Amino acid sequence: MAAKSLRRLARSFSGACLVVALAAPVLAQVPTGIGLPLKGRRQETLPPSAADGIRKLPRRPGAVPEPPSAEEYARMLAAELARLKEDLNNGYVGPRLQSDDRVRPLVYSSAVAGPLPPPEDYAPRLEPKAPLIEAVKVNEGFAGPTMSFKNRWFIFPGLPWRRYADPSLDAIYASTHLWDPFNRNILKGDFPFHGRREFFTFTGISDTTFETKRLPIGSGASAADPGEYTFFGRGEIGAIQQNFRFSLDFFRGDAGFRPVDWELRITPEFNINYTLARENGVINSDVRQSLRRTDSNFGIQEAFLEKRLFSEAAHFDFTSLRVGVQRFTSDFRGFVFSDEEPGARLFGTFDNNIIQYNLAYFNMLEKDTNSGLNTLRMRDQQVAVANMYIADFLTKGYTLNLSALYNHDQPSFLVDKNGFLVRPAPIGGLAPPLLQKIRAGYAGITGDGHIGRITVDNAFYYAFGRNDNNSIPLTKPNLHISAELAALELSYEKDWYTFKVSGFYTSGAKSLRDGQANGFDGIVPNQQFAGGGFLGNPSLADRGLLNNAFSGGGINFLNREAVPLSDTGVNLFAPNNLMPTMRAGLFEGQANFLNPGISLVNAGFIAKITPKLQGTINVNYAKFNRTEVLQAVLFQEHIHHAIGLDSGIGFQYRPLLSDNIEIFAGFGSLVPGRGFKDIYTGRTLFDAFINLRLLF
Repeated sequence: MAAKSLRRLARSFSGACLVVALAAPVLAQVPTGIGLPLKGRRQETLPPSAADGIRKLPRRPGAVPEPPSAEEYARMLAAELARLKEDLNNGYVGPRLQSDDRVRPLVYSSAVAGPLPPPEDYAPRLEPKAPLIEAVKVNEGFAGPTMSFKNRWFIFPGLPWRRYADPSLDAIYASTHLWDPFNRNILKGDFPFHGRREFFTFTGISDTTFETKRLPIGSGASAADPGEYTFFGRGEIGAIQQNFRFSLDFFRGDAGFRPVDWELRITPEFNINYTLARENGVINSDVRQSLRRTDSNFGIQEAFLEKRLFSEAAHFDFTSLRVGVQRFTSDFRGFVFSDEEPGARLFGTFDNNIIQYNLAYFNMLEKDTNSGLNTLRMRDQQVAVANMYIADFLTKGYTLNLSALYNHDQPSFLVDKNGFLVRPAPIGGLAPPLLQKIRAGYAGITGDGHIGRITVDNAFYYAFGRNDNNSIPLTKPNLHISAELAALELSYEKDWYTFKVSGFYTSGAKSLRDGQANGFDGIVPNQQFAGGGFLGNPSLADRGLLNNAFSGGGINFLNREAVPLSDTGVNLFAPNNLMPTMRAGLFEGQANFLNPGISLVNAGFIAKITPKLQGTINVNYAKFNRTEVLQAVLFQEHIHHAIGLDSGIGFQYRPLLSDNIEIFAGFGSLVPGRGFKDIYTGRTLFDAFINLRLLF
């Protein structure tokens, strides 16, 4: 029993020691309480003193001196300015000042008269530089002594100066270079090239695109392979596109604070393209020509003069007029009209910049067949646009757009550079085809912005009017247009990634005998939707994302590539266009409101993988709404509706963390559905590209 009691006592003592060992370090941090000494200092025994209020300012003993009177202050300032002028006349050069000493170039000492302190009292960490002030003039006038400068933009001697020439130094001023776009540069409009308010901005863009693709191309009457007997031949195509775009912009005023007083902009663009096909009749209508083609073109993409007519300074509202070749996009995503054309545009804001408006008229130019650039030939087509943007509509952060457009495309005849007939479209039952005339109006409502955490993009358009001498109908070539477009995209952004879902719909033609044209088509669509717009540069557009690359700005197959409709001479799909419009040519054909229409659903994911690398994935499922027009043109009894599964993946890499160097790469594919197989074959179509963009 005694031994058992001793063991129990020993266990109790060990447990008590363990509790004390664990509790002592914790209790030692408690400032008051159970008698343990405070860690690091002796416990205070005196009663605590009354604490002052946290907002009470400390005061020095003695009376506060009275501030100097106005006369005394004027005399002190005059003495200081006189001393400063004498120092400058005697060649006194102070050290170049750091960012925390920006006031000392003007006042080298305190307001109280006295000798100048030695420079080492406030010398910076770096070696002294040139004097900060170029010229100082002291005047005695009605308002007392003043100091004036020759020009606030050129207060430094010699060359202008810029920030952070050497990243390893804490330098705020250093000499600039014309080829440096990051720092202050006269070519980038950082300071005027003439006077005080006249600026010049130069922007240079180089776009280099390498692309390979597989399209459903017919072998034609003369195949490249004499022993080939299949209807669809080898559809692989390789292409290289090189674009050089230079923008020269002269303007008066400071656009960072208010609209410019006037602006003159000229933007030429050069294109060189090379194409290699594996079938005859792809790059030229003459099958005797080579399978290779090298072409070049030059176009004036912008050449306009803008003048601000009047403005209201109190509310920052203005009205301006722009005349000449100019860029214009009618809505946020370029569903109906997005192009660079000659015209006149009246635009501005009112109601404290809440409402923005555009009134525009364009007389269209012909486009080059292989580059899409402007030519010097006028086209018999006029477009009128009126739209209005309402900011913070119903909720903060959401902008509503109301649009009205009119397209007057007059009858014309054109064979393109490669020898293909594009106007009128070489399709249908009339031989020869009649010259087509289009008078179409568009009424639309679109929106862009966020509602809470959800970003919303929506659009609805209704097209109406007349389409005369359409070559597809079997009985009535003069058609009444009645068609619709609807689109909705919802996206949710969190941290470094964004999820989005969207839907796209255009109505299709129901019959070829009722005199109605129910298939929706735009004027010059450049749609940045459901995988489109990956190559778009928002800095190039006034509204929306206008892509300046030839072969589509998207990563998905359908909104990037032109898909020919067998050997009919028209394209089922065109670049930057999700609508199966059955137009002739890529850039020179006319709108066609007899088309099958489309229904499409999309799911996408965007990830900012690193600060330099961004990736995106888009998956679309598409089907035709109506197939009657396809059956009539292709002489097939039944064509199903499913187009297929269209997917794409793309990456954007910015090695300098800016837009000056960008590398894009993408791959898109179309797995045909049953309807697409009825028209073509079951082969998977694809497109792969890499694009290098250099921006100055």
